[in-house]
Amino acid sequence: MSDLSGKEILLGVSGGIACYKAVEVLRGLKRAGAEVTVVMTDAAREFVQPLTFQTLSNRPVGTGLFDLDRESRIGHIAMAERAQLALVAPCTANVVAKVRAGLADDLLSTVLLATRAPIYLALAMNDGMLENAATVENLRVLEERGVRIIAPEEGFLAEGKVGPGRLADPARIVAAVEAHFGASRAAPGLERLAGRRVLVTAGPTLEDLDPVRYLTNRSTGRMGFALAEAARDAGAQVTLVSGPVALADPAGMSVKHVRSAEQMRAAVLEALPAQDALILAAAVSDYRAKAVSPQKIKREGKATLTIELEANADIAAEVGERRLPGQVLVVFAAESQDLLSNAGKKLEKKRADIVAANDITVPGSGFASEQNRVTLLRRSAPDRPIELGLMDKREAARHILAEAAALLAVPAGTAAAR
Repeated sequence: MSDLSGKEILLGVSGGIACYKAVEVLRGLKRAGAEVTVVMTDAAREFVQPLTFQTLSNRPVGTGLFDLDRESRIGHIAMAERAQLALVAPCTANVVAKVRAGLADDLLSTVLLATRAPIYLALAMNDGMLENAATVENLRVLEERGVRIIAPEEGFLAEGKVGPGRLADPARIVAAVEAHFGASRAAPGLERLAGRRVLVTAGPTLEDLDPVRYLTNRSTGRMGFALAEAARDAGAQVTLVSGPVALADPAGMSVKHVRSAEQMRAAVLEALPAQDALILAAAVSDYRAKAVSPQKIKREGKATLTIELEANADIAAEVGERRLPGQVLVVFAAESQDLLSNAGKKLEKKRADIVAANDITVPGSGFASEQNRVTLLRRSAPDRPIELGLMDKREAARHILAEAAALLAVPAGTAAAR
């Protein structure tokens, strides 16, 4: 049975050329078993007729506040109260601004203001509107309030150019809704993550040597992605900061792409104040070239090559120093020797609550593997490590998050002081 079987979804459709994709979103939700009520703005009706949505949803389509017939059958307050999740797809810059300001000047904005259900906004707009300072600020405020943003994709826009702003693929939007209700499958203890803000870092970082070459490591990002997806499935609002990986962006979360250690540091520190928990699973480069060659370094006449390196900032240590009371910090330790000793040192140096340590020399686990063998060291019980054994990274992720979630249950101000 699908996660959406019997779920009441409110689908808002606002005006834009991407309205035709909302039909596929509705079909996807219905195929997954959801009961869907559609509300359209006046502008949306210029692109797609309400009859299309009514036929596919088998329900009346809401179009106006003063339609007495529809109000008598299903009033706008009833729509708001019945919804278990509200999704706007496509969501224009205008609707974003209305929701941020709390306006209620049409049926869609009124229902969104009245509902207590989680709200998801699947953005679709011109790239100039998307990058305008007003829209950026509106989205920041909405995310802080707990509104989930389904980021648009980069592609061919209605204006005839390629850029960011195209509505996410309908399957990805439906997957985000399914992921929201996936919390019911979460492992015991993960329910404490519901509604919490969790930041996860994943993947490697790249440090340029010249226009052709760079320093990096063997991380694929699979462990970090598994953690982000498990937190999402537990109902958390997830921010994933990812280095360059060959994995598709997970649905139902905010994904920030970075390349270098410094870019990852900036993204993490910017998001730090709003988080309840930070899971730093990325394999961050410890060093970078002190001077990046502007031209390709030539081999000609050189039997050896010396490159001077300098240390990158220690992101985990900086987060440990800057985090606020009550914020939970989990860091990773990939070691090739003296696992517990080195992990224990990292627990202290990073001021972390939990260190997830793994021996990268163990066959079939660690980098470039679907499995991992993790040992957890906790500040609250440093002499009692938890050995998880060899398991799928998704299962390991749930165990790690359960330990982190347990710390969120303690009174605010105590977790970070442990």
